[in-house]
Amino acid sequence: MNAAIPVETREPQQDRSRATRARLLDSAITCLADLGWHASTVAVVAQHAGVSRGAAQHHFRTREALFTATLEHVSRERGEQMRRQLAERGTELNTRAVVELVFDLFTGTYSRAALTLWVAAAAEPQLRAQVVPLEARIGREMHRVVVNLLGVDEHLPGVRETVQATLDLARGLGLANLLTDERHRRAGIAGQWAAILERTLPTTAR
Repeated sequence: MNAAIPVETREPQQDRSRATRARLLDSAITCLADLGWHASTVAVVAQHAGVSRGAAQHHFRTREALFTATLEHVSRERGEQMRRQLAERGTELNTRAVVELVFDLFTGTYSRAALTLWVAAAAEPQLRAQVVPLEARIGREMHRVVVNLLGVDEHLPGVRETVQATLDLARGLGLANLLTDERHRRAGIAGQWAAILERTLPTTAR
């Protein structure tokens, strides 16, 4: 019978395993954002993370598993990003600030990685099967957050669709930002869209 592994030995091993997994996920985000889907193989991600390909496959048996986990990781990081921005700006935001916050969530490294995965999922059936239900859950969570930030009553006619349009507009601007820096155009659209929300969401306490 094999001797039991001491707890003090198991815990450092578990810590190293968690650290390796975290490095792989962070590297996958960077590779997706900088290199795109086709160039972001497991071998490339492992090399970027500084671990062996075998170690990467120990944590993620397939490429799809790696990048589905990456999308979940992106979702958590974007949630943290939103919480940090809320802490910096204060919880009492006017409509323009809420729109800018939502638009900002769809730019930057995390968003480029997520958008790259969405585009890849359209052409990769195995990836699509895993990404679609996950993205639906993430979308519901983001929708709920925006409803709360705007302080609107989703049961009123048209409110749900208008909030969803805000998220869809943000995604579209994020896609445009993949090719060129759209900051100036995005700022103008944010102001115009906030004015539209003020007129069409009468329960918004702004």
